[in-house]
Amino acid sequence: MSKQEYVTYGKPKVGGAVSIAPIGTKAPTDAKAALDAAFKGLGYISEDGLVNSNTPEISTLKSWGGDTVLAMQTGKPDTFAYTLIEALNVDVMKQVYGGSNVTGTLETGITIKANAKETEPNLVVIDMILKNALKRIVIPHAQVITVGDITYADESAVGYETTIQAFPDSEGNTHFEYIISAENVQEASAPVNTEGGK
Repeated sequence: MSKQEYVTYGKPKVGGAVSIAPIGTKAPTDAKAALDAAFKGLGYISEDGLVNSNTPEISTLKSWGGDTVLAMQTGKPDTFAYTLIEALNVDVMKQVYGGSNVTGTLETGITIKANAKETEPNLVVIDMILKNALKRIVIPHAQVITVGDITYADESAVGYETTIQAFPDSEGNTHFEYIISAENVQEASAPVNTEGGK
């Protein structure tokens, strides 16, 4: 039977949806546990939200005559795309340019080095508020693979259009998703806002 209450949306958790931590940090295994202190929030994401692409790549074999007789999965890339709009957030800069390429603070002065070094992989957690539920995506091993053009203009926020690749763990899992009803959550640090927000 169809249930209207199962239809939902995805909004960012109050305070920011995307958090990163060094590889080896304890990863959460549910939708409600407090994150380890090593996590750093990346703040506001643009109104375009989060896009997860996880479509299998298929190669097909045809017989003489043109009939497709075999489909073989050749890959299943798992990527997440979002635009970071806190352009003055040092942790945002470090994800985009690499931690070793960003030094200083906004108060003392920040230096960014743009070069061909690969960015460091991170543990990434994305927290969302659904209709009457919480959802958490945990990506144990993620790395930035593309950053879109950076536009500086009068009437738009500076943003980093970022795509991260989720790499498989020892069991072949690229990411985990945890969902729980909001009525079963009692957060000690802050109340659950089931209406969403940033």
